[in-house]
Amino acid sequence: MVTHLVFDGVADGPLGVALDIVGAAARVMRAGLVALPKGRPPPRQRIVSVDGEPVRTSAGRTLAVDGALSLRGLGAGDVLVLPGLGMATAPEISAALERPDVVRGVELVARAAAKGVLVAASCSATFVLAAARVLEGRRATTTWWLGPVFAQRFPRVSLCSDRMVVESGGVFTAGSAFAHADLMLAILAHTVSPSVAHMVARYLVLDERASQARYMVLGHLRGADPVIRQLESFVTSNLGRQVTIHEMARATATSPRTLARRVAKGLSITPQRFAQRLRIAQAVHLLETTQHPVDEVSARVGYADPAAFRRIFRRETGETPRARRTRSSVREAEARRGLREG
Repeated sequence: MVTHLVFDGVADGPLGVALDIVGAAARVMRAGLVALPKGRPPPRQRIVSVDGEPVRTSAGRTLAVDGALSLRGLGAGDVLVLPGLGMATAPEISAALERPDVVRGVELVARAAAKGVLVAASCSATFVLAAARVLEGRRATTTWWLGPVFAQRFPRVSLCSDRMVVESGGVFTAGSAFAHADLMLAILAHTVSPSVAHMVARYLVLDERASQARYMVLGHLRGADPVIRQLESFVTSNLGRQVTIHEMARATATSPRTLARRVAKGLSITPQRFAQRLRIAQAVHLLETTQHPVDEVSARVGYADPAAFRRIFRRETGETPRARRTRSSVREAEARRGLREG
């Protein structure tokens, strides 16, 4: 049983996508489109709130539920998943975690995990899992713009904020809102079959992504700290070469230790990783807007070793440089065809 636990403010889109994904998995299995062990039943699902009452979604709609969350009968093999709660700022997170319904939800999540239920959440709902202490000592991810807030609030969780989905000790977390699709596919692969998850992704035309890094809007992250803005300016002015931590510190009038602390606080990464992301962002731009060979793009963004560039590009974007260029070309061709047909 897949149980979707919703609260007031639940994001409409991710919940709908999750319902579609589980429903598609059930149809794929009933149709016999994937070879599975005989007798394995298709997944079932329901939507619950902590008290069984309807909730108001982030779009202001009233969402009826199938009942209240009851832990009776739930155990190993069952899934409790929390879609994002539409919380975009630190004050909204703090206020939500003090709401009586969320406090009750935190307690129920902790008890469900203790019973062996697979618990999962995406976007801001990952804060509910962390508050339930089911992530302590484990790796997790959250939506990229709340990474620094999460890391400060839950220091005993090893945050991997550039990952789309993280599984650690049987607990699943995912990044921003529509990473909920990636979360549900990962849960299907874990609880049913990777083949079912892959078939559902194909039928629903969901790309299988490993990283949030290519979606990170660095301007959103860097805005609060002038030192990070100075660092960005220095690195982007020197994209054609590698810069050392000492050069970055001099350019920002800080010591290497102070710079590392400021960047960690603002971005939850190191200055060197920030510089890499700026170079990779420029590489993406060159791949999408020019026909320069990949090795030339590598050199233009400061990587003398093309193999190292490809490795770092894949880590930061979840795909190879060639795949990125191909995907961009396909999108552009489809857009042109749409204009002609329109």
